[in-house]
Amino acid sequence: MVGYVGQADELEGIEEKALKTGASKVFVEDLRNQFVTDYLWQLVRSGAKYEGSYLLGTAIAQPLLAKRQVEIALAEGADALAHGCIDKGNDQVRFELTYKAFAPQLKVIAPWREWDIRSRSEAIAYAEARNVPVTKPERTYSNDSNLWHVSHEGGILENLVEFPPEDVFELTLDPRSCPDGDSEITIDFEKGVPIGLNGQRIPPVQLVEDLNEIGGTNGIGRVDIVENRVVGMKSRGVYETPGGTLIMAAHRELESLCLDRQTRHQKDILSITYAQLIYDGHWFTPLREALEAFFTKTQEFVTGSVTLALYKGGLSVKSRVSPHSLYQADVASFETGNFNYHDADGFIGLLGLPTSVRSRLYREKYETLARTV
Repeated sequence: MVGYVGQADELEGIEEKALKTGASKVFVEDLRNQFVTDYLWQLVRSGAKYEGSYLLGTAIAQPLLAKRQVEIALAEGADALAHGCIDKGNDQVRFELTYKAFAPQLKVIAPWREWDIRSRSEAIAYAEARNVPVTKPERTYSNDSNLWHVSHEGGILENLVEFPPEDVFELTLDPRSCPDGDSEITIDFEKGVPIGLNGQRIPPVQLVEDLNEIGGTNGIGRVDIVENRVVGMKSRGVYETPGGTLIMAAHRELESLCLDRQTRHQKDILSITYAQLIYDGHWFTPLREALEAFFTKTQEFVTGSVTLALYKGGLSVKSRVSPHSLYQADVASFETGNFNYHDADGFIGLLGLPTSVRSRLYREKYETLARTV
């Protein structure tokens, strides 16, 4: 089973190759719309980022792929599930936890944990010796792509003192070679979900593709991090998420208008947990679903538009507009009097009461001690 979630040209000839190498049946399905509406938009509404910067591009796609694989396996009467995830990676965890959620009775076959091949170069040599058609990579590092992002790992990137070569990047231009002058875009949201650009409603898949093009042309969305893998080791990942970076930035700015202080702060805390659950492969769990219900509630009034200015890898906010904005200029402005300044006296007094009591208590103790000495 191969699920198409926007992974460039990786599916070219895949059905023919599968049949030639022994598959009795091949399923190739376009899952892009479901990927965006049922997975990416949930991620956007949550605001989740793993360890502060990774927008979870690979992690968010794998529950969908694994679930669809299980559904086909059960429909076909299969007695086992197999995946090609390497033995050091996070991917194996995410696939197999999904298997356990829907078909724990099926055996799992993980070749990388069973054979004696220990590298991609050895895997290529194995395939060539058996006349299995493979495309030799021109570069020593690997990548994983979908509509949301492209990830790059391995090869020269494993040397932490080396800057990523420019030929690593596929979706984004080098900021130094981006067009001069600002590019300005407005992203429109409805209940926390992106729905269009510049006032024009756009279908979900096309919207992500359009924003990838816009962001990539302006060098937006590159991240180079050392992250903590589920399996216990640290690894370096170089990610490109141009459209996702624009969406997440605009969404957060819109929330600054529409969410009250307590909800916003609690959401920031829970989004860390949500990111961890996605990264660790716990998408199909009661906790993840409960958090999703929380995030859905917080987005009831996150509707409006945010205009961003893009310039050579950077972005800034030009405007935020919402019919549900909690920002009231007549209250917040320093030029108006529509606010009772005397309210601050009682507020600060009550807010500081524990500090005042504690201070008096210790001052009295110190004074008593000084007199006895």
